Amino acid sequence: MKIGIIFYSTYGHLYQMAQAALNGLKENGIDGEILRVQETLPDEVLEKMGALEAQKAFNNVKKAEVDDLVNYDGFIFAFPTRFGNMASAFSTFLGATGQLWQSGALIGKPFGLFAGSATQHGGQESTLLTSMVPFIHHGMLFVGLPQSEQALFNSTSVEGGSFYGATTISAGDGSRMPSESELKLASALALRVGKIAEKLSA
Repeated sequence: MKIGIIFYSTYGHLYQMAQAALNGLKENGIDGEILRVQETLPDEVLEKMGALEAQKAFNNVKKAEVDDLVNYDGFIFAFPTRFGNMASAFSTFLGATGQLWQSGALIGKPFGLFAGSATQHGGQESTLLTSMVPFIHHGMLFVGLPQSEQALFNSTSVEGGSFYGATTISAGDGSRMPSESELKLASALALRVGKIAEKLSA
């Protein structure tokens, strides 16, 4: 049994969240693998955004291919928010999964979501909620974070995190990296997906 952690990241925040997810799985004896969704923005645009150098940190991660998805028993899907929706690069990747939908290859597989935004109120929850839709069309089973995760109730600092998924805040220039609390929620959600996948596979 294996959990696929499929991420797209601009500045590396969602890659860090993916790594936390993988660590949470491995620490509990669950196999996982990180795959990256291909960037669609040209290098000149990424350079103007200050993101070209940051992407070198995860360019050596195996590129996700649509056919790879059949090899996993559960998933974490991670992407930044763009105007309250998932980033277009990830949407483009999902748009190529029509044959998997027709064959029912992903039916019954659990999934959790990670998202990131520049600000605390940058559309994280709307991104998580709207991004559930294509996976539910695939017949997959959504897994969120329960109230037992105490990090969700922090009110003393600016933090990501939602009942609908693990989130992080980057600041407009990408300078704020995921906090300990955000990474903990990423790990917890991945473990929850992993344990549910184990039960479904039994």
